[in-house]
Amino acid sequence: MLSNNGRFLVYAPNHNKRLGIVKPAVAKAAQNLRLELEVTHTKKLSPIYVYYRSRHDEEDIPIYCDWGKEGTVDDVYRAIQGMMFVLSFHPEHSELRSERKEN
Repeated sequence: MLSNNGRFLVYAPNHNKRLGIVKPAVAKAAQNLRLELEVTHTKKLSPIYVYYRSRHDEEDIPIYCDWGKEGTVDDVYRAIQGMMFVLSFHPEHSELRSERKEN
């Protein structure tokens, strides 16, 4: 466990080639923010969803959805980092504030 800042939760359909783009981007963001990463495969043919769950909250916050579109690892990473930067200003997610200063 890297820290108790929280975790990224990735929900993706089984056998989805786009997961090969989204998962490395989320893993990179998780490493930079010292978060855990959990991937859950779904049976539905739906987009890939990424949620953030803080260490003190059971509510999942939507961070990213690929909507079935093609993109690069860097595109996905920048989208996730942007959402986490905004979230770091929320008073209930003060644990992200120190990461904002480091990155």
